[in-house]
Amino acid sequence: MRKEDLNLSLIVSCQPVPGGAMDEAIFVSGFARAALAAGARALRIESAAYVEAVRAAVDAPIIGIVKRDLDDSPVRITPFIADVEALADAGADIIAFDATDRPRPATIEALIAAIKARGLLSMADCSCVGDAKRALDAGVDFVGTTMSGYVGGPEPVEPDIELIAAMRELTPHVIAEGRIRTPEQAADAVRAGACAVVVGSAITRTEHVTSWFDDAVSAAFSERDDATLAIDIGGTKTLAALVRGAQVLGKTTIATSRQAGPDAWLAAIAEHAHSWAGRYERVGIAATGLISDGRWSALNPATLAIPDGYPLAAQACKLFGKPAFAVNDAQAAAWGEHRFGAGANEDTVFLTISTGIGGGVVVNGRPLLGLAGHFGLLRGPTNGQSPLEDVVSGRWMAAEAARAGYPAEAPEIFRKAREGAGWAEAIITQSAARVALLCRDIQMMFAPKRIVIGGGIGLAPGYLDAVGAQFEGLAPHLAPRLVAASLGSNAGIIGAADLAGRHR
Repeated sequence: MRKEDLNLSLIVSCQPVPGGAMDEAIFVSGFARAALAAGARALRIESAAYVEAVRAAVDAPIIGIVKRDLDDSPVRITPFIADVEALADAGADIIAFDATDRPRPATIEALIAAIKARGLLSMADCSCVGDAKRALDAGVDFVGTTMSGYVGGPEPVEPDIELIAAMRELTPHVIAEGRIRTPEQAADAVRAGACAVVVGSAITRTEHVTSWFDDAVSAAFSERDDATLAIDIGGTKTLAALVRGAQVLGKTTIATSRQAGPDAWLAAIAEHAHSWAGRYERVGIAATGLISDGRWSALNPATLAIPDGYPLAAQACKLFGKPAFAVNDAQAAAWGEHRFGAGANEDTVFLTISTGIGGGVVVNGRPLLGLAGHFGLLRGPTNGQSPLEDVVSGRWMAAEAARAGYPAEAPEIFRKAREGAGWAEAIITQSAARVALLCRDIQMMFAPKRIVIGGGIGLAPGYLDAVGAQFEGLAPHLAPRLVAASLGSNAGIIGAADLAGRHR
């Protein structure tokens, strides 16, 4: 085929979610035929097996790629000459490859030479103008914006229209690809100078499209509905708030009298929230400890002494006269960050590092409840001697400072470290190293897109960097991606309110 054959075309990327319900040749071929019937001019297909299956079903141009996770290179798209050969044998017309300036098994020049040796066209998946310049100098036929936003740092949400325009200054053969989810965005890409536009998830990944609609519908329901009375019961204070969606309409703080017990705590909340009567339709409760089927038990009685199996949700329902839902406070915060904060609606593990360590897990758009996420109580990292939080948290830092002859609480320890005090730096480094090991284990267990870190210690200046420094030299696909929590102290009440709305 000729390069001009792709001009003014829509290309549909038929790449199912790996391991998903559509990850079979019959579905990929079906998506390909449907896309072409509706007006697409070409296809982008992953793996030699799927290229072969689609080639047997259609005559349209196919851009073929192979994706691999390598231990010694971050390059994932068609990294080897052997991949080029396999795609060519399978029937690809164009072969695309990662053209970013990173360590790679085969050079860009070698990949292009192998593609041309088979009489095929080549496409460089670029992250920036520099990538495009190098690929064009090496003789590539098309440059694409595929890798923009995927070589480090936060992943953008919108397509990189500016990069399309910048590449158009270099060559007319620019293929726009990456995060193009609406017809309007596709049209913007054309206006910026693209000769062709690739659309993938918005057309052929049912899981992704469904999640986008679910998020939008859930947010709209939250905005339309009446507010939720959200309660976050902690060891020293309780926060009560009126919440609608991610908006906190009002809140009040109540001291938690440790000796009073849960009946008295709920009564105090009811008294303080009296002025909100009639403004909420449900109650969402986040509380420290274990909550299972609405019943509350202590995991660490030193935090709060709770009668085992206390019917928290039922008592709140009786007291407030509204449906009530109860969840662990860190799990509620994890959901809040996932839905409205730094979790960005992706698979998320949340860690709050403060006087202890709390955690929550959100996988496939669902929070794991019950015992899941209580990472601070793990004993493996301490060889069974004590819970992990006892050798990481703010309490441990203060104890270590006193043992070293420098009595100080965590905020003072961080201040001394910034001033260059070696003893303070050593305490922070040791805590960060243990949290880094925890994050590596979490990555292996859940493979989250991001681990959101919150809490007074977790968000202290320099702590997140100290944890991240422990991942240097780790293969990119093994290194956890750490991001700072963004909802602050409101994460728990926002998460509890949203979960309560979903459990009506």
